[in-house]
Order: sequence, then structure tokens, then C-alpha cells
Amino acid sequence: MAGYVSDAVIRRLPGYYRHLRELEKQGVVQISSQEMGKQMNLTPSQIRQDINCFGGFGRQGYGYKVSELKEHIGEILGLNNQHRMIIVGVGSIGLAVCNYANFSREGFETVALFDANPDKVGKLINGVPVLSDQELEKYISEHDVDIAVIAVPDVAAQAVMDRVAACGIKAVWNFAPIDLKYDSSMIVVNVHLSDSLQILSYKMAHADD
Repeated sequence: MAGYVSDAVIRRLPGYYRHLRELEKQGVVQISSQEMGKQMNLTPSQIRQDINCFGGFGRQGYGYKVSELKEHIGEILGLNNQHRMIIVGVGSIGLAVCNYANFSREGFETVALFDANPDKVGKLINGVPVLSDQELEKYISEHDVDIAVIAVPDVAAQAVMDRVAACGIKAVWNFAPIDLKYDSSMIVVNVHLSDSLQILSYKMAHADD
């Protein structure tokens, strides 16, 4: 079992998993850290160090078996488990999350959506029912829910966080463009879309530095 693993290593794991999945689709059976490094713009030593955080999966001079390493990384990421998600907010972001087919294939099943707009309540989106936000607590108390996706405007986000936390939800995927307050026992991942564009803008502005 891995001990302490840095956030930087954890952030790279999905990239390894995605890359190995594509190699597997292409019929690649074996790959070295040198080849992976060239393809992913990482150094071979960085790849070896990251993977060795979780045990030795390759052989010196032989490399990694693509399918085996993909499975190992999938297990490390918990992708062999089923995760039941609810989405609070049926705007453009909530709809995009609900309609993204890869989530369900990777074990993240959206089981219900919630919205304050009565015109949206009662509809099915990609087979998932839209419920009134007033039913949030009742639904969570009666169903197994692992992850709450917050996709509401920033002015409503903290109230939603407080509500799902009070219901015992421990994992939140936050798309609201603010940093939320929450108990240290919770696991929260923030997705600030404007941050990514600002980083892109910075890199463009300083490309010739």
C-alpha cells in the first residue's frame, strides 16, 4: 500500500491512465518509460518515480505491460468501484456533466439531478430525473449517494455545500467559481474553468519570453 503521495503525482495519474487506455486501443502491448516520456512530454525518471510510489509494476530493460499498468492505475484511482453522483444545478455545466458518457463507463453514475426551476423539474435528461431542489435532503436520506456535483451560480453554491454536508456527503465536485467552506473531513475538488483560460492566456502572453 502506498504511503504519502504528493498531489502532483495524483494529478498525473489520470493522464497515465488515459494514455495507457489509448495505447491499449491501438494494440500496444509493451512500452518503456522512455517511450511514454516522449509521448507525454515527461521525463522517463518522472514516470518511473510516479509509478514506483505504488509499487514496482515494470521490469528494467523490459518496460511495462500496457494492459497491466492501466489496470493497476485504474485500481489506484478507484475506478474499479461504482460511484453514485447527484448533480445540483441543471444549467449548461450540469447538463454537460450528466451527458458525458465516459463518466458512466468509468464507474461514475449520475442518479439524480436537482434544480430550483419548476420548468425543469420532472424532465428526464439522458435518462436521469430532474427533481426539485427542495427534495435534496429527502433523496439523499433514501438513496446511496457518494458524490455531489455543485453546478449552481456562485451565490447559491455555499448553501448547497452546507446542505449536502449536513446530509453526510463526503465528496464534492465543485464547478461554482468560488472557494467553498467545508469541514476538513470532506473531499472537495474545485473546477474553476476561468482559471484554465487565464493560465492559457498567461502562457500565450509569455510564449516568447
